[in-house]
Amino acid sequence: MDDKRDGPGDIPTSERMRDIGTAMATRLGQKVTGSEGRDQTGAESRLTLADVEALTGGWPKAPRNIVEQMLKQYGPPNEGTRYRLIWYYNGPWKRTEVTRDEIAHNFPAPHTDYITNWIDYRIPVELAADLTRYDGSCLIDRTAGEAGARCDSEAANFITLNFMNEIVTGQKTVEEAREAYAAQMSAYMLGRPAPYAERLLFEPPSGNTVDPDEAVMAPQVNQLKEKAKDVFFGDREDSRG
Repeated sequence: MDDKRDGPGDIPTSERMRDIGTAMATRLGQKVTGSEGRDQTGAESRLTLADVEALTGGWPKAPRNIVEQMLKQYGPPNEGTRYRLIWYYNGPWKRTEVTRDEIAHNFPAPHTDYITNWIDYRIPVELAADLTRYDGSCLIDRTAGEAGARCDSEAANFITLNFMNEIVTGQKTVEEAREAYAAQMSAYMLGRPAPYAERLLFEPPSGNTVDPDEAVMAPQVNQLKEKAKDVFFGDREDSRG
Protein backbone atom coordinates (compact mmCIF):
# COMPACT_ATOMS: atom_id res chain seq x y z
CA MET A 1 0.00 0.00 0.00
CA ASP A 2 3.05 2.28 0.12
CA ASP A 3 3.18 2.44 -3.70
CA LYS A 4 0.87 5.44 -4.01
CA ARG A 5 -0.47 6.28 -7.46
CA ASP A 6 -1.78 9.52 -8.88
CA GLY A 7 -4.28 7.99 -11.32
CA PRO A 8 -5.05 5.38 -14.02
CA GLY A 9 -1.89 6.26 -15.94
CA ASP A 10 0.19 4.74 -13.14
CA ILE A 11 -1.48 1.32 -13.28
CA PRO A 12 0.86 -1.32 -14.77
CA THR A 13 -0.26 -3.08 -17.96
CA SER A 14 -0.51 -6.40 -16.14
CA GLU A 15 -3.03 -4.96 -13.69
CA ARG A 16 -4.99 -3.25 -16.44
CA MET A 17 -5.27 -6.54 -18.32
CA ARG A 18 -6.22 -8.40 -15.15
CA ASP A 19 -9.08 -6.03 -14.41
CA ILE A 20 -10.32 -5.79 -18.00
CA GLY A 21 -10.01 -9.54 -18.47
CA THR A 22 -11.99 -10.22 -15.31
CA ALA A 23 -14.76 -7.84 -16.39
CA MET A 24 -14.90 -9.44 -19.86
CA ALA A 25 -15.10 -12.90 -18.33
CA THR A 26 -17.92 -11.77 -16.05
CA ARG A 27 -19.83 -10.37 -19.02
CA LEU A 28 -19.41 -13.66 -20.89
CA GLY A 29 -20.75 -15.50 -17.87
CA GLN A 30 -23.78 -13.22 -17.77
CA LYS A 31 -24.54 -13.93 -21.43
CA VAL A 32 -24.31 -17.67 -20.84
CA THR A 33 -26.55 -17.65 -17.76
CA GLY A 34 -28.86 -14.84 -18.88
CA SER A 35 -28.22 -12.87 -15.69
CA GLU A 36 -27.61 -9.32 -16.88
CA GLY A 37 -29.12 -7.41 -13.97
CA ARG A 38 -27.50 -6.20 -10.78
CA ASP A 39 -26.96 -8.56 -7.89
CA GLN A 40 -28.92 -7.12 -4.97
CA THR A 41 -28.43 -9.78 -2.35
CA GLY A 42 -28.18 -6.93 0.15
CA ALA A 43 -31.97 -7.07 0.30
CA GLU A 44 -31.61 -10.14 2.50
CA SER A 45 -30.18 -8.13 5.40
CA ARG A 46 -31.55 -5.24 7.44
CA LEU A 47 -30.15 -2.68 9.81
CA THR A 48 -31.59 -2.29 13.28
CA LEU A 49 -33.35 0.85 14.42
CA ALA A 50 -30.37 1.49 16.68
CA ASP A 51 -28.08 1.26 13.64
CA VAL A 52 -30.20 3.81 11.78
CA GLU A 53 -30.20 6.22 14.70
CA ALA A 54 -26.43 5.94 15.07
CA LEU A 55 -25.86 6.59 11.36
CA THR A 56 -28.31 9.46 10.93
CA GLY A 57 -28.02 11.21 14.29
CA GLY A 58 -26.09 14.09 12.77
CA TRP A 59 -28.11 14.41 9.56
CA PRO A 60 -29.92 17.63 8.62
CA LYS A 61 -33.57 17.85 9.61
CA ALA A 62 -35.16 17.33 6.19
CA PRO A 63 -33.42 14.03 5.33
CA ARG A 64 -34.01 12.80 8.88
CA ASN A 65 -37.74 13.49 8.48
CA ILE A 66 -37.79 11.36 5.35
CA VAL A 67 -35.91 8.58 7.12
CA GLU A 68 -38.58 8.56 9.84
CA GLN A 69 -41.31 8.31 7.21
CA MET A 70 -39.51 5.49 5.43
CA LEU A 71 -39.07 3.56 8.68
CA LYS A 72 -42.80 3.78 9.39
CA GLN A 73 -43.72 2.72 5.88
CA TYR A 74 -41.05 0.17 4.93
CA GLY A 75 -39.17 -0.71 8.09
CA PRO A 76 -35.39 -0.44 8.53
CA PRO A 77 -33.14 -0.11 5.45
CA ASN A 78 -31.09 -2.96 4.02
CA GLU A 79 -27.82 -1.04 3.91
CA GLY A 80 -26.43 2.12 5.40
CA THR A 81 -23.45 4.40 5.94
CA ARG A 82 -23.11 7.75 7.67
CA TYR A 83 -24.16 9.40 4.40
CA ARG A 84 -26.68 7.05 2.76
CA LEU A 85 -29.43 4.55 3.57
CA ILE A 86 -30.67 2.04 0.99
CA TRP A 87 -33.87 -0.01 0.82
CA TYR A 88 -34.25 -2.77 -1.82
CA TYR A 89 -37.60 -3.81 -3.28
CA ASN A 90 -39.64 -1.67 -0.92
CA GLY A 91 -43.20 -1.21 -2.10
CA PRO A 92 -43.25 -0.42 -5.84
CA TRP A 93 -39.55 0.45 -5.89
CA LYS A 94 -36.56 -1.53 -7.04
CA ARG A 95 -34.37 0.58 -4.80
CA THR A 96 -34.73 3.63 -2.58
CA GLU A 97 -31.86 5.80 -1.39
CA VAL A 98 -31.94 8.56 1.20
CA THR A 99 -28.83 10.71 1.51
CA ARG A 100 -27.50 13.06 4.12
CA ASP A 101 -26.40 15.46 1.40
CA GLU A 102 -29.06 17.73 -0.06
CA ILE A 103 -28.95 18.85 -3.71
CA ALA A 104 -30.40 22.24 -4.64
CA HIS A 105 -33.30 22.02 -7.10
CA ASN A 106 -35.66 24.78 -8.25
CA PHE A 107 -38.27 22.80 -10.22
CA PRO A 108 -41.18 23.15 -9.68
CA ALA A 109 -40.29 25.37 -6.68
CA PRO A 110 -37.03 25.85 -4.74
CA HIS A 111 -36.22 22.88 -2.51
CA THR A 112 -33.50 20.29 -1.94
CA ASP A 113 -33.31 16.68 -3.17
CA TYR A 114 -32.30 13.79 -0.90
CA ILE A 115 -34.55 10.79 -1.64
CA THR A 116 -34.22 8.77 -4.85
CA ASN A 117 -36.58 6.03 -6.00
CA TRP A 118 -35.62 3.62 -8.80
CA ILE A 119 -37.61 1.29 -11.06
CA ASP A 120 -36.74 -0.99 -13.95
CA TYR A 121 -37.46 0.98 -17.13
CA ARG A 122 -35.92 1.15 -20.57
CA ILE A 123 -35.76 4.72 -21.84
CA PRO A 124 -35.65 5.15 -25.63
CA VAL A 125 -32.29 6.74 -26.38
CA GLU A 126 -33.86 9.42 -28.54
CA LEU A 127 -35.96 10.64 -25.58
CA ALA A 128 -33.13 11.00 -23.08
CA ALA A 129 -32.65 14.71 -23.79
CA ASP A 130 -36.39 15.38 -23.52
CA LEU A 131 -36.57 13.70 -20.11
CA THR A 132 -33.59 15.68 -18.85
CA ARG A 133 -35.30 18.85 -20.07
CA TYR A 134 -38.54 17.79 -18.36
CA ASP A 135 -36.89 17.39 -14.97
CA GLY A 136 -33.18 17.41 -14.21
CA SER A 137 -33.84 15.03 -11.32
CA CYS A 138 -35.45 12.47 -13.62
CA LEU A 139 -32.52 10.03 -13.71
CA ILE A 140 -31.68 7.58 -16.49
CA ASP A 141 -29.32 4.62 -16.32
CA ARG A 142 -29.49 3.23 -19.83
CA THR A 143 -27.01 0.41 -19.29
CA ALA A 144 -28.66 -0.92 -16.12
CA GLY A 145 -32.13 -0.38 -17.56
CA GLU A 146 -33.29 1.81 -14.70
CA ALA A 147 -35.11 5.10 -14.31
CA GLY A 148 -35.16 7.08 -11.10
CA ALA A 149 -36.54 10.21 -9.55
CA ARG A 150 -34.75 12.29 -6.92
CA CYS A 151 -36.62 14.89 -4.90
CA ASP A 152 -37.69 15.78 -1.35
CA SER A 153 -40.49 13.23 -1.00
CA GLU A 154 -41.72 9.91 -2.30
CA ALA A 155 -44.86 11.70 -3.52
CA ALA A 156 -42.82 14.03 -5.72
CA ASN A 157 -40.94 11.05 -7.15
CA PHE A 158 -44.23 9.36 -8.02
CA ILE A 159 -45.17 12.51 -9.95
CA THR A 160 -41.83 12.65 -11.74
CA LEU A 161 -41.99 9.04 -12.90
CA ASN A 162 -45.67 9.09 -13.83
CA PHE A 163 -45.16 12.05 -16.15
CA MET A 164 -41.89 10.56 -17.40
CA ASN A 165 -43.88 7.55 -18.53
CA GLU A 166 -46.45 9.77 -20.22
CA ILE A 167 -43.71 11.55 -22.15
CA VAL A 168 -42.20 8.23 -23.23
CA THR A 169 -45.58 6.86 -24.30
CA GLY A 170 -46.48 10.04 -26.19
CA GLN A 171 -49.32 11.15 -23.92
CA LYS A 172 -47.69 14.45 -23.01
CA THR A 173 -45.06 16.81 -24.34
CA VAL A 174 -42.27 18.02 -22.09
CA GLU A 175 -44.00 21.36 -21.62
CA GLU A 176 -47.34 19.73 -20.79
CA ALA A 177 -45.67 17.41 -18.30
CA ARG A 178 -43.89 20.27 -16.52
CA GLU A 179 -47.12 22.23 -16.21
CA ALA A 180 -49.07 19.19 -15.02
CA TYR A 181 -46.30 18.37 -12.52
CA ALA A 182 -46.67 21.77 -10.88
CA ALA A 183 -50.44 21.36 -10.67
CA GLN A 184 -50.21 17.89 -9.10
CA MET A 185 -47.55 18.99 -6.61
CA SER A 186 -49.63 21.99 -5.56
CA ALA A 187 -52.71 19.81 -5.10
CA TYR A 188 -50.77 17.30 -3.03
CA MET A 189 -49.31 19.96 -0.75
CA LEU A 190 -52.78 21.47 -0.16
CA GLY A 191 -54.33 18.09 0.66
CA ARG A 192 -56.40 17.96 -2.52
CA PRO A 193 -56.76 14.91 -4.81
CA ALA A 194 -53.42 14.29 -6.53
CA PRO A 195 -53.44 10.78 -8.04
CA TYR A 196 -50.05 11.25 -9.73
CA ALA A 197 -48.49 11.75 -6.29
CA GLU A 198 -50.06 8.72 -4.63
CA ARG A 199 -48.78 5.75 -6.65
CA LEU A 200 -47.32 4.68 -9.96
CA LEU A 201 -50.05 4.93 -12.58
CA PHE A 202 -48.33 2.38 -14.81
CA GLU A 203 -46.88 -1.06 -14.25
CA PRO A 204 -43.07 -0.89 -14.41
CA PRO A 205 -41.32 -3.79 -16.13
CA SER A 206 -39.93 -6.56 -13.98
CA GLY A 207 -36.40 -6.89 -15.34
CA ASN A 208 -35.35 -7.37 -18.98
CA THR A 209 -34.70 -3.64 -19.34
CA VAL A 210 -30.89 -3.63 -19.43
CA ASP A 211 -29.22 -2.15 -22.49
CA PRO A 212 -25.59 -3.31 -22.72
CA ASP A 213 -25.17 -1.41 -26.04
CA GLU A 214 -23.00 -2.73 -28.89
CA ALA A 215 -19.30 -3.50 -29.02
CA VAL A 216 -17.34 -1.20 -31.33
CA MET A 217 -13.89 -2.51 -30.44
CA ALA A 218 -14.13 -5.98 -32.03
CA PRO A 219 -10.57 -6.07 -33.44
CA GLN A 220 -9.17 -4.51 -30.30
CA VAL A 221 -11.13 -6.94 -28.12
CA ASN A 222 -9.47 -9.88 -29.83
CA GLN A 223 -6.09 -8.27 -29.19
CA LEU A 224 -7.06 -7.75 -25.56
CA LYS A 225 -8.03 -11.39 -25.23
CA GLU A 226 -4.67 -12.54 -26.57
CA LYS A 227 -2.83 -10.06 -24.35
CA ALA A 228 -4.87 -11.22 -21.36
CA LYS A 229 -3.90 -14.82 -22.08
CA ASP A 230 -0.25 -13.82 -22.09
CA VAL A 231 -0.62 -11.95 -18.81
CA PHE A 232 -2.65 -14.62 -17.04
CA PHE A 233 -1.25 -17.83 -18.45
CA GLY A 234 2.12 -17.02 -20.02
CA ASP A 235 4.23 -17.99 -17.05
CA ARG A 236 2.12 -21.06 -16.37
CA GLU A 237 2.45 -22.31 -19.95
CA ASP A 238 6.20 -21.69 -19.94
CA SER A 239 6.60 -23.69 -16.75
CA ARG A 240 4.66 -26.60 -18.27
CA GLY A 241 6.98 -26.65 -21.27
